[in-house]
Amino acid sequence: MIGTIAGRVKGAKPGQKLVLYARGGIWWVQPFTTLPNTEIQPDSTWKSATHMGTEYAALLVDRSFAPAPTMPSLPPIGGKISAVAVVKGGAPETLTSPTLHFSGYDWKVRLLPSDRGGAANPYSAKNAWTDDRGRLHLQISKGADGWECAELSLERSLGYGSYVFVTRDVASLEPSSVLGFFTWDDQGVEENHREIDIEISQWGDPGSKNSQFTIQPYYVPVNVVRYLSPPGQITYSFRWEPGRVSFKAQHGDGLQRGGAVISEHVFTSGVPSPGGEALHMNLYVYGKSRTLQRNGAEVVIEKFQYLP
Repeated sequence: MIGTIAGRVKGAKPGQKLVLYARGGIWWVQPFTTLPNTEIQPDSTWKSATHMGTEYAALLVDRSFAPAPTMPSLPPIGGKISAVAVVKGGAPETLTSPTLHFSGYDWKVRLLPSDRGGAANPYSAKNAWTDDRGRLHLQISKGADGWECAELSLERSLGYGSYVFVTRDVASLEPSSVLGFFTWDDQGVEENHREIDIEISQWGDPGSKNSQFTIQPYYVPVNVVRYLSPPGQITYSFRWEPGRVSFKAQHGDGLQRGGAVISEHVFTSGVPSPGGEALHMNLYVYGKSRTLQRNGAEVVIEKFQYLP
């Protein structure tokens, strides 16, 4: 679970920063290992996302301080560390995510940043909405501090069954943009977070195919199948069964008649079992892209359907 934490610094020197930790057995840098630094604002205030913990610590450090991802105990004051503050027993204020209704389901709209894609991505509620025809729009837009992204998630697990997404043209996305339909369980570490993915992206390489079916972990070669999504309406789907996930991409509206199959694949190894996972849909910028995002992006998801 992620919330927000905030405070004020007294006596900070120019150029200093904060490094935050949350304790869950050991100390974990916050909010992510890819985003370990928290800036102090001109009015001496600071604010950050954080994973929940039994204790929270803020270290006032020099700019050159390199924080460890985890620590068994907090470091003493000295050297590059000017101060250490610890709060026990209190949880940070949680943000209430707005709810968006789409295709018969209520979806939580992400507000807090994430490190999906190898770098911190901020998210904005204004980047997800439905139009007067009930179609879902996801957007990447320019914010004050860079690109802002969009993500929705269901509040409950659907488990085994068929997941179907009817999209409008997604072939025009820039190489660094990522559209994802995936399951994710925050607590399911032992099963790779129960992550099953349909992803439309070139991962920053303009010469690569723009789509993939994935069973995590992605770095196992047989867990990823790449293919090309052409322009036009496409239906993406996967059927999740015990020990088996069957993916398909086809032309047209697969909830109606549908058209020719673009790509399909069946995974029978490393398939997770249901647990605490929830279905997510997101549109974000790939942080490790060698091709920078130049413009905003928008995709339209016409329908979603789940069948047990």
